[in-house]
Amino acid sequence: MEWLQKHFLEQPNKRFLDDQTFGDVYKQVQTVADSLSSAVSAVSRVALLSDNSVTMAVYLLALMLLHKEVLLLNVHLTPAEIRNQLDELDVHTVVVSGERLEQLRNGERCNGVEHLSGIGQVIVFDEASIHSADSANLDVDRFDWHFNDSDIAAIMNTSATTGKFKSVPLRWGQIRAHVEASAQTLGVTPDDTWLMVLPLFHVSGLSILMRSLYNGTAVRMMEKLDRQELVRLVNDQEINMVSLVPTILKDVVGDIATHRMRVILLGGEFIPMPLVEACREKSLPIYKTYGMTETFSQSVTFSILDYPDKIESVGKPLPGMTVNIVNPDVDGVGEIHLTGPMLMDGYLNKEPIRGDFNTDDIGYVDEDGYVYILNRRKDIIISGGENIYPKEIEDLLYTLPYVKECAVVPVADEKWGQVPALFVAVDKTHSELSQDKNVGNTGKLTQEALVKQELSCFLSNHLARYKIPKYITILDSLPRNGTGKILRKDLQIYAESRYIHVVGGSNDVGSSD
Repeated sequence: MEWLQKHFLEQPNKRFLDDQTFGDVYKQVQTVADSLSSAVSAVSRVALLSDNSVTMAVYLLALMLLHKEVLLLNVHLTPAEIRNQLDELDVHTVVVSGERLEQLRNGERCNGVEHLSGIGQVIVFDEASIHSADSANLDVDRFDWHFNDSDIAAIMNTSATTGKFKSVPLRWGQIRAHVEASAQTLGVTPDDTWLMVLPLFHVSGLSILMRSLYNGTAVRMMEKLDRQELVRLVNDQEINMVSLVPTILKDVVGDIATHRMRVILLGGEFIPMPLVEACREKSLPIYKTYGMTETFSQSVTFSILDYPDKIESVGKPLPGMTVNIVNPDVDGVGEIHLTGPMLMDGYLNKEPIRGDFNTDDIGYVDEDGYVYILNRRKDIIISGGENIYPKEIEDLLYTLPYVKECAVVPVADEKWGQVPALFVAVDKTHSELSQDKNVGNTGKLTQEALVKQELSCFLSNHLARYKIPKYITILDSLPRNGTGKILRKDLQIYAESRYIHVVGGSNDVGSSD
């Protein structure tokens, strides 16, 4: 938080959050902290529930200024899930935007500070006090702007393989280590402006706020992804840094004309070569990244355009971070473990981490120090004793120009234990999928059958037989959560309910909806 005070003193008129300057935000944060101080004085932990907005960022920073541990609640949670998380973490105060108030209500009217069933008190954003912030009425000496590295700044809950969430404490030491290393890796210019598309309750969103706060640079905030607005902001050169998933970039790259982009962080999915070529033609700087909540966002990064021969990797570790491959096989593939100052010291209410952290990802490090991720351990399919890496199949499919998105999940099988099932969304207008095309002696196929035939033939020519998906389902789009990740568990549940009783050979291709 001393970073906000520093920039207020050195560059108060520099733009920070949307149209608000560091001076504006400095005053607003103190005003909100002053208004909240008595209501939260007796608690050490407070929850925050809101969509992205400057007001949310101000309230978050104000709670941090009051040295509160801020539990950032996912807006997609049900009221029951919210209460479960509050109970587990012993949180009795929730600060909420007016738009999200309904998620906490039990048929009651709420205004200002309320006491609801199952929650101690609910504090609703006061927009008027923010916009009337006046430094002349502030007692700046009442706040302690300095924090110990061991202090918890925020708490984020992540899903676990058991279905029960795990709580990640993000400490100031982690945040400091990340923003310093990220600045070294990505560089900093005075005119940098991040576009925050991902939510603040997600580590990708929070890390953008903290990087900008540390670097003294600007942030443009979106409540949620708006494709047209994203293209406009790029073309009008209002932003030069953004964090996206490849699917979104692929959808907008054709509409990008002029730009001043300096960094496009891409993570979470395979980046197909046609997308790389399209970005190269327009000098769009792709930085591939790998990270997680436990390491406060990116821990491995590199520029694809600078090192195109390493496109299949996720890059090199950021300064201070180390990647270890544990229990490697004869090819050097093993468990990916991380260690470094960005790493948490353990989940709340769990045993502390001793040594390095097992990411549950499987991969290897090449002779140049670049990290390659083959798959999440929990996603690996074991079929007849053979390991099948869904990512290998998915990455191969993404080389096809008509494949928009895909996911491979396991389905129980009486003979092999598990077999792979493929879900895929395709561009059915693509020339390679012409409805007039004939395949063998089957005559003209329906377009959906043709797609399946094309995919099966393609995979058969590139993969061992045991890796070829037994079932293929064509969808218009794959289900994703609020941060853009494909909901593999939902697909697996659907696949098992649909195909688990299907009897057939190892290369049967199931029908789709």
